[in-house]
Amino acid sequence: MRSRRLAVALLPIALAAGCGGAKKAGGPPPPVPVRVGEVKRLAVPLDVSAIGHVEPYSTVSVKPRVGGEVREVGFREGDDVKGGALLFVIDPRPFEAALAESRANLARDRARLTEAEQTFKRYEELIRKEYITQEQFDQARANSEALRATTQADEAAIETTRLNLEYCRITASVPGRTGGLLVHPGNIVKANDDKPLVVINQVEPVFVSFAVPEKGLGEVMRRSAGARLPVVATPQGGNPETGELTFLDNAVDSTTGTIMLKASFPNRDRALWPGQYVNVSLTLKIDEDAVVAPIDAIQTGQSGTYVYAVKPDSTVEIRTVVVRRNWGTWALLTSGLAPGDRVVTDGQLRLAPGVRIAEKTEAGR
Repeated sequence: MRSRRLAVALLPIALAAGCGGAKKAGGPPPPVPVRVGEVKRLAVPLDVSAIGHVEPYSTVSVKPRVGGEVREVGFREGDDVKGGALLFVIDPRPFEAALAESRANLARDRARLTEAEQTFKRYEELIRKEYITQEQFDQARANSEALRATTQADEAAIETTRLNLEYCRITASVPGRTGGLLVHPGNIVKANDDKPLVVINQVEPVFVSFAVPEKGLGEVMRRSAGARLPVVATPQGGNPETGELTFLDNAVDSTTGTIMLKASFPNRDRALWPGQYVNVSLTLKIDEDAVVAPIDAIQTGQSGTYVYAVKPDSTVEIRTVVVRRNWGTWALLTSGLAPGDRVVTDGQLRLAPGVRIAEKTEAGR
């Protein structure tokens, strides 16, 4: 009898426990952990990317104009030289002797010319008085004119030998950096030899050449008309360098379907080196006040592109968006979102409209 009373007393407690357990099992699901990003308004450039090749602003192959023995080298290979700096001295003694001989020839022929002109003047008086024949007069005039031409040839010879003497001192025609030295003091060089003495590359400034597809030619031409477009070149492991577009080729390469462009860079810190390959970005325009969303938030479905937008009550809804183009980690939007909207950037697979979310912290919790 006592056991029956104890069982009846415990029955309400069991029923209460059973009801409480059922209520806990039927509660709302836990929020889905996701990462969230914000829609912003930014100034976004329209870029054309390519691989570029660094070229010297100018390249000079230094060759001798006269032959002879190299007596002096005025630099060390790899040196930076200024325009007009002395590079080589070729033995000037043979040319000094030739110049002295040319001047002596001129002095001799001028004396002969003076004598011939005086004779011709006397013959002019004598021919009027018929003291000499016409043949003698003509001979005197021809002799005078021949000696006048000879003195002119002597003057030209002096100029030639003077130039040859100047060519014995070879100077840099452009400022730049010298390459490997190919001759040394004591070597004999020939005039206008095919082998250069040294090559100078002008590295401040430099050019970067790159090719863009022909489909972008129209946009490049429109944007470059009357304006210098900015170009950024980034060497591997280096910092971006800024220059401007300075050259657009006059024809499209039919084999590659691209057109060649060149940009000039001041290169004052020598970050760009001739022969180097760099990543090039040509900015065609700037989209001011563009509405952008994190590119990881953009999803693609049967109806187009969409995002999961976060509502104030921490639930999500689907928003259809129109993406104009991508820029780095951002997607430029034409419609669908406004600056300040928050969108899910990670964890979309477990979402559906109305699902509550919990934002992950930086630690991933």
